[in-house]
Amino acid sequence: MQSEVMFAGFGGQGILLSAKILAYAAMKEGLEVAWVPSYGPEMRGGTAYCTVVVSDKLIGSPIIRHPMHLVAMNRPSLEKFAPMVKPNGVILINSSLISIDSGRDDVDEIKVSVNEIAGKAGSVRSANIVALSAFVARSKIVNFDILRECVKKEFAKKAKLIPLNMKAMDEGRDAALKN
Repeated sequence: MQSEVMFAGFGGQGILLSAKILAYAAMKEGLEVAWVPSYGPEMRGGTAYCTVVVSDKLIGSPIIRHPMHLVAMNRPSLEKFAPMVKPNGVILINSSLISIDSGRDDVDEIKVSVNEIAGKAGSVRSANIVALSAFVARSKIVNFDILRECVKKEFAKKAKLIPLNMKAMDEGRDAALKN
């Protein structure tokens, strides 16, 4: 079975990192993975999005026009990509920055105030980890414990950030499961 996830938001929100961690977790589970980033020329503040394709078979093409899932970190991304999501997918909305819904009733839409949750966990910069964790907890695209190990490995060179990110993961998971 193949699943496609699009992460989208402003540059500087950790979009590419979230997608990379998800790709690593899927690889650790022995799945086939394609990771395709796309971003504007701006360093911060421009549009950034990334697709991750996860499959138990060889992936025919990494280019996806209609993803199964969307993690929208800002309103322009939600407005642009939500109509493209396949029915029965998951759309995670960062309700800290997005005051509207997807306008879809054929998807599992979850609103999580990722910026506020990240701030309470210790740093708003962990908002991408909150969103990733909430998405994985809801979609179950990969095993949550494997995702946790991949986050630890990603931050191994900055070990002081691991406890913060573990807290962000727990808070993101809890928010998704309450929603």
